[in-house]
Amino acid sequence: MAVSDLPYGSALIVGTGPGISASVARALASAGLKVAVAARNAEKLQPLAAEIGAEAFAVDATDPAAVARLFDEVEGRIGVPEVVLFNAAGWARGPIADLDPDVVRQAITVSAFGGFLTVQQAAKRMLSLGRGAILLTGATASIKGFAHSAPFAMGKFALRGLAQSAARELAPKNIHVAHFIIDGVVRGELRPEPADRPDSRLDPDAIAQTYLDILAQPRNAWTWEIELRPWVETF
Repeated sequence: MAVSDLPYGSALIVGTGPGISASVARALASAGLKVAVAARNAEKLQPLAAEIGAEAFAVDATDPAAVARLFDEVEGRIGVPEVVLFNAAGWARGPIADLDPDVVRQAITVSAFGGFLTVQQAAKRMLSLGRGAILLTGATASIKGFAHSAPFAMGKFALRGLAQSAARELAPKNIHVAHFIIDGVVRGELRPEPADRPDSRLDPDAIAQTYLDILAQPRNAWTWEIELRPWVETF
């Protein structure tokens, strides 16, 4: 994608890992954006940062002061991030009767409260800029809760609600808010494509292309939510 296709010059990804977020970081850098990547452990981001010329930061996405500090540090290095992607998620699996409440609280805090903190800091800066884009990564659990996965569904349902509210509030301010429901298993080193089920894993690079396609949309036809699934996935 050419630089001129995207009306943005800088991006921050909160909750960067080896899958979707790394592919999005590469795609944004290839499109000419200055990119910052952030995760709890910044050392793990160094290979990706070196590969694409990105800035790497450590952040606890559940700590309001840490998130605010991250945005200040990113602004000092690459300018105000005009695209912000929240990709962090909290996980806790097990029967409801057996789940540790503290573990559940932490899982929901990462997915939901961490998302709020990131959106809040992004909105503060984008409102001053008069433009921007906020992207939130959801999952099948954003719209369908599975057995033994209540904490993940609770967090992702909340993140989707945040996306809806933020889109309605911020779109009139020229800030594009989009929520991505990743409805399927993402292919990766630990989750390769099964030989007997071709096309059953989502390609993270293909997902990243959809993120960039959304960013290139004209304001009179913005997408607020999109679902991505392999063609073999059952509905």
